[in-house]
Amino acid sequence: MQPEQQTVADVGEFGLVDLVRERSGTNQQTLIGPGDDAAHVQTRDGTFVVSTDLLVEGRHFRRDWSSAGEIGRKAAAANLSDINAMGGVATVLTVGLGLPAGLMASWVTDLADGFETECALVGAHVVGGDVTAADQIVIAVTAMGDTVRPITRGGAAPGDVVAVAGTLGLAGAGFAALSRGFRSPKAAVDAHRVPSPPYAAGPRAADAGATAMIDVSDGLLADVGHVAQASNVVIDLESELFEVPEAVRTVAEALGADPLQFVLTGGDDYALVATFSAATDLPDGWTRIGSVRDVSAGEQPTVLVDGVRPEGPTGHRHWV
Repeated sequence: MQPEQQTVADVGEFGLVDLVRERSGTNQQTLIGPGDDAAHVQTRDGTFVVSTDLLVEGRHFRRDWSSAGEIGRKAAAANLSDINAMGGVATVLTVGLGLPAGLMASWVTDLADGFETECALVGAHVVGGDVTAADQIVIAVTAMGDTVRPITRGGAAPGDVVAVAGTLGLAGAGFAALSRGFRSPKAAVDAHRVPSPPYAAGPRAADAGATAMIDVSDGLLADVGHVAQASNVVIDLESELFEVPEAVRTVAEALGADPLQFVLTGGDDYALVATFSAATDLPDGWTRIGSVRDVSAGEQPTVLVDGVRPEGPTGHRHWV
């Protein structure tokens, strides 16, 4: 199919990003451009990292599932986590809102309170934005922050170990429970409504010499796959090393599902995954879950689980 005949669903999220990147310029101020969790930009008096994310009602949140404050916290967390995944700390956010005319103003102030509550965890604040009319709620957030040593997705090397900080699978299990009309187990449902990114873990990993890093927003297999591709390596995860939360097991049992699938493909937990030299002592809060090896002849960069390439979806897909 010719490019001009393809829809965005045909191209997919990252194919679409690649098409846009081909048309994007650069300059000497761009130290790290598109394709990572955040860009790294130089200014006359220093540098900063910046990232943008978008949340759309009905796709990323539902008002019958979450309060305005919870939605504000989740929107902030998604963006603060991108800065965290670069080894940095967010300092300021700007927020753009598309709002239906009939929405109560108090809902928006509660949303703003949620933003401030989450931002306070890292010392950041909302410093501006924009508001416009829309048929559904749209929240666009740009986060900016500082990092001493930005960690990209492209530095993993054969022999490195793979480690995780934070919890995997809880938010995905919570989404599955809510989708079927359940409001429990509380730990899973709460994790979907308000994630708990390990904000201290990103800078800690950078200080310890992490070679690559990413946050888990779309699913562990999908996001670690970006590291494998960017680093041109094979990443082999070991299922016996995963800690499966009890709430995830509860949801899986109720739905007749494999609890490990929530850990491997569930998104929205905003845990961090990083690679470290095998000689490095993992920093506090980090747990080994796999290893990195070279790409063999005839092989492509990929992610394996116990030496086998998993079948089925690896995580969230925007157009299915």
